[in-house]
Amino acid sequence: MAGKPVPFLRWSVLRFLLGSRRLQREGRVGDGREEALARHVATTARAGDVDDVIASIDDFARRTSFLMNVGDEKGAVLDDAVRRARPRLLLELGAYCGYSALRAARVMPAGARLCSVEISPANADVAQRVWKHAGVAGQVSVVVGSIGDGGRTLARLRDEYGFGPGSVDFVFIDHLKSAYLPDLRSLVDAGFLHPGSVVVADNVRIPGAPDYLAYMHGREGVDWRTIEHRAHVEYQRLLPDLVLESEFLGR
Repeated sequence: MAGKPVPFLRWSVLRFLLGSRRLQREGRVGDGREEALARHVATTARAGDVDDVIASIDDFARRTSFLMNVGDEKGAVLDDAVRRARPRLLLELGAYCGYSALRAARVMPAGARLCSVEISPANADVAQRVWKHAGVAGQVSVVVGSIGDGGRTLARLRDEYGFGPGSVDFVFIDHLKSAYLPDLRSLVDAGFLHPGSVVVADNVRIPGAPDYLAYMHGREGVDWRTIEHRAHVEYQRLLPDLVLESEFLGR
C-alpha cells in the first residue's frame, strides 16, 4: 500500500458509510458536504473555467470530503466515451453535484446538450450553481425526479426537453445501483435509444450493480455490445471498480 491513499481511514469516508441509509433515500450524505462543495467551487475556481471547476471538485474530494461522483480516473473513461460517440443529446441519471455533467460538457460537440435526472432537489440546486459558475449552464439542464416514478419524468423529458423516438445518443448512469437495469429498460421501452446509442454505467463492481452486469453479459452481441473498463473506486487506488460502456444494437 506504499504510496497509495487509504480512503476508508478518512473521517469523511466513515461519515459517508454511516449515512448510507439516508443516501439511499435522499441521494445525499446529509452532513453538509454538498453545500460545502458548492462554496468551495465558488471561492476557489475561476468563474467560466470548466477545467478549473473540475480541478476544484477533485481537490475537495481528495482533501476535504469524499464525494460519490465518478472521479478523475473513471472520469477519463467517461470523457473518452463521449468523444468517441460525438453525441448531440445526452441523458444522465444521477446529477449529484454536477461533476460528471461538467466532464461531458467539456468534451461533447458544439451545440450538444445534456439533461440530468436527479432525485434530490438539494443536489439539483448544487449542481446548477456549479454549472453556472463553470459557464456551462446553457448546455446542461436538470430534471428533479426519477425514471422509475411511474412515467412522470419520462413525460417531462418528452414534453419539456425534446426527447423522443431515437433521440438519445448517450446515457451516463450513476445513481441508485438497484435502479440501473430497470431504468435502462424503461429508456429502451420508451424508444429513446437508437442503434449506436452508447450507455456508460459507473460503479458496476463497487457498490455494484450485479443484475445490470449479468444483463449486459447475457445480451452481448444480441442487442448490446459492451466494453468493460477496469478502474478503481473514486479518489483512491486500492478498491477496484468496473465501468461498462455499452453500445445499443437495436431490437
